[in-house]
Amino acid sequence: MNILVIGSGGREHAFAWKLRQSPHCDALYVAPGNAGTAEIATNVAIHPDDHAFLKTFVLEHQIGLVVIGPEDPLVNGLADFFAGDPALKDIPFIGPKAAGARLEGSKDFAKQFMLRHGIPTAAYQTFTRELVEEGMAYIRQQHLPIVLKADGLAAGKGVLICETYEEAIESFREMVEGLKFGEASARVVIEGFLKGVELSVFVLTDGKHYKILPEAKDYKRIGEGDTGLNTGGMGAVSPVPFADADFMAKVEERIVKPTILGFQKDGFDYKGFVFVGIMKVGDDPYVIEYNVRMGDPETEVVMPRIESDLVEMFLHCATGNLASYELKVSAKIAATVMLVAPGYPEAYPKGAVMTGFEDCEGSLLFHAGTKKLNDQVLTNGGRLLAVSSLGSNFRDALALSYKNADKIAYTGKYYRRDIGTDL
Repeated sequence: MNILVIGSGGREHAFAWKLRQSPHCDALYVAPGNAGTAEIATNVAIHPDDHAFLKTFVLEHQIGLVVIGPEDPLVNGLADFFAGDPALKDIPFIGPKAAGARLEGSKDFAKQFMLRHGIPTAAYQTFTRELVEEGMAYIRQQHLPIVLKADGLAAGKGVLICETYEEAIESFREMVEGLKFGEASARVVIEGFLKGVELSVFVLTDGKHYKILPEAKDYKRIGEGDTGLNTGGMGAVSPVPFADADFMAKVEERIVKPTILGFQKDGFDYKGFVFVGIMKVGDDPYVIEYNVRMGDPETEVVMPRIESDLVEMFLHCATGNLASYELKVSAKIAATVMLVAPGYPEAYPKGAVMTGFEDCEGSLLFHAGTKKLNDQVLTNGGRLLAVSSLGSNFRDALALSYKNADKIAYTGKYYRRDIGTDL
């Protein structure tokens, strides 16, 4: 079977690495891919919004499975395009249609979905530029701290936690009036702050049945001790020690089951991933957000723990037969450390030479913002490389990832040295 993965980050490299292990995988393509996927697959320069070119490529290369990594193509209706084209509609496709993808495309839509289906989440209201005065009044009525969320897609950076009313009001105005996050913040969700510990729960569903994949905890802040600006993720671990069997049973009963049932009630044609950002408040789970794809860098710790054949799991999902699939998960601990460019998550340079890959032993190196030029690997983004390791405990897995992270060299190298220490 020939397989196409859409995306260019560490998540897509991890998918490609796992898909390549399947005896069902013949030719593997990644669009556009990175320097890491180029080693195990064929990178192809296709933009997912170029539907005509994508259709031609899929048909000419006899693609038998399409896997979508990032959220943008799904929010923009790529699944709908495939389902509506007679030549493409029967090709197994992992990713929901646009109606379901709105769960990530609009924070307000997601909150309405949760309230409609009785899924626990923080209280909220949504405001626009026309309702600035009302929004500021609402802020003054809330307990501190106050959470502001850009309604639309903001590359994981559209959430602000404000410690004072003055900060919240100023940030709110910057978002809705100054479009701090572009059109994504033309609408802003103001919600209550949930005090607890956060984790990511991943579900694969065919719209009726589901499999709960290994959970993970990621680290968003650029600085050690969870300080500084939010990023796309500086590291992750799986499993999560505080997510014991009793807590995960609550997650399944109170969140996963009503979510999948909600898809059916609302008529979503949903075949793909549901990423549920959860806050554990006391012993109870609350939903912070939905994503309609796997997380990054969480995928880089989830995929190494899945022992089952990923191609088979995806085919069962795409054909509505996920209930008959047996998911096998390793008991080992996985930990990943993300190397980033200097200046990230703000302005950063590109084009620096990266070396030291051949010196790394025992870890999986999942490329993100890299590209290959001749025989050299160059930096080409903010987050550059996820160094993932398996171990019998957190200490061993983290030690191995850090040992190999030290061996990678490029100008201005930075990574957090405290991933997992809170556990």
